[in-house]
Amino acid sequence: MNTDLWFLIAFSAVMLCVLAIDLFACQRKAHVPTMKEAAIWTGVWIALSLGLNAVIWQWKGPEKALEFFTGYLVEYSLSVDNIFVFLLIFSAFGVPQRYQHRVLFCGILSALLLRGFMICAGIKFMESFSWAFYVFGAFLVLTGVKMIWHKTEEVDFGNGWPVRLIRRFVPMTDRYHGSKFWIRAQGGRRMLTPLALVLIVIELSDVLFAVDSIPAILGITPDPLIVYTSNVCAILGLRSLYFLLAGLIDRFVYLGPALAVILTFIGCKMLLSDIYHIDTAVSLSVVALVLLAAIGFSLVANRQSPATAAPAT
Repeated sequence: MNTDLWFLIAFSAVMLCVLAIDLFACQRKAHVPTMKEAAIWTGVWIALSLGLNAVIWQWKGPEKALEFFTGYLVEYSLSVDNIFVFLLIFSAFGVPQRYQHRVLFCGILSALLLRGFMICAGIKFMESFSWAFYVFGAFLVLTGVKMIWHKTEEVDFGNGWPVRLIRRFVPMTDRYHGSKFWIRAQGGRRMLTPLALVLIVIELSDVLFAVDSIPAILGITPDPLIVYTSNVCAILGLRSLYFLLAGLIDRFVYLGPALAVILTFIGCKMLLSDIYHIDTAVSLSVVALVLLAAIGFSLVANRQSPATAAPAT
């Protein structure tokens, strides 16, 4: 346990250092990241994640390394779905592109703490109640089936009840003030800016995504170290991935069905765990094949009908 704790401390320190380099060295001035910049940082986060996977392989063996890689692949794939929601939120609030990076950066820092708390709560819940494992499995199956058979309903993020509640009780400005989340108005009164409201909505959306993603990773491994590190690696790479794929996300027309199949598969794996054990290598193969098939079919669909291709879910 002490070894795991020291590893988590070292892991967190490295990730925070890289985040600090990104923020203070590359993002001092608010600007829209170029495709090249986004691609470089996406590559950096993927390389760090694969490097961590190699460390786990040497330290804990191939089985734990496979669990990490499978969990990372699942979480990273699910995070792509977050990008579409982020686009809707930024569009609903009219957030200038040069300030979106700051919102995502702060949102990711908060998400790390939130995910850590939810992961600990989920693991503790399963340890205390043996039936919780099957509840999570059933929830993933239902979520996957719902994603397959029901189209995603468009949400009015700008006028939802959380936004109306905040605007009613919290003093806010009616316009953006650069990249500031709050300002001091006349009389010394502090007021939130619309950018702070966007950050709150981003955080609320992450809570909803965590409800799906955490049971999914717990269906792959119950190891807290693997669960947390794979989640963190996926989350940290999300910001640069957003700027890399923001203009292309609609082209992945089969991503929704692919994620639905993956969630359903993991849910079934959890429900059948006492009857038939599915190895981590098999789970990794299924996840990878489903994602590759989704990418391949999406490319074919866009090539055949680039102007009319629409998301399948």
